[in-house]
Amino acid sequence: MATIDTQDITGLVLAGGRGARMGGADKGLQNFHGLPLALHTLLRLQMQVGTAMVNANRNLAAYEAFGAPVWPDVLSDYAGPLAGFLTGLERCETPWLLTVPCDTPLFPLDLAARLAQAAAREQADIAMAAAPEDDGHGSTAVRAQPVFTLLRVDLLESLVQFTQAGGRKIDAWTAQHRCVLVPFDTPGDDPRAFSNANTLAELHRLEQAA
Repeated sequence: MATIDTQDITGLVLAGGRGARMGGADKGLQNFHGLPLALHTLLRLQMQVGTAMVNANRNLAAYEAFGAPVWPDVLSDYAGPLAGFLTGLERCETPWLLTVPCDTPLFPLDLAARLAQAAAREQADIAMAAAPEDDGHGSTAVRAQPVFTLLRVDLLESLVQFTQAGGRKIDAWTAQHRCVLVPFDTPGDDPRAFSNANTLAELHRLEQAA
């Protein structure tokens, strides 16, 4: 069976948001176990990919101090995660790009391997993580985690067209391509792996839980 080599994957930390729910604070630079959240994420990602970079739109010098290339959005006005995808695809020099958000510091250490395995097996253009989430009714459902996505770099032209036409929703774009969902819900998987910190209170809770 065909596989995707680790060296063929570039990792991208998405740290380009406004941080609106953190009172406008730069989320990626908030402290998590003594390190900026985005640096914690970058170090976790670097263990899984050939090379890594960061997408950020402010405090660029602080992000550059992490030692990885930093690229601002190629779209203006904080256009959301797809702007980060687009920036990453434009800068990526490997056949595949793996995106992770800066606010989910416990994401699986085998994320890249499992997404790559599924993409190769299904001959997919996109492999997206899925994980258990509270459905609001006291039980859990496995839901897509669209910012944890492995993408073929060949999709750049498609994404340029989609965003130029005003598209901003990840699932509306990925639905146009062969996409495989990869569940992270086996007994050995950490149920908190995809917990993200949108507020400072959530960040402190996540830090205590970890």
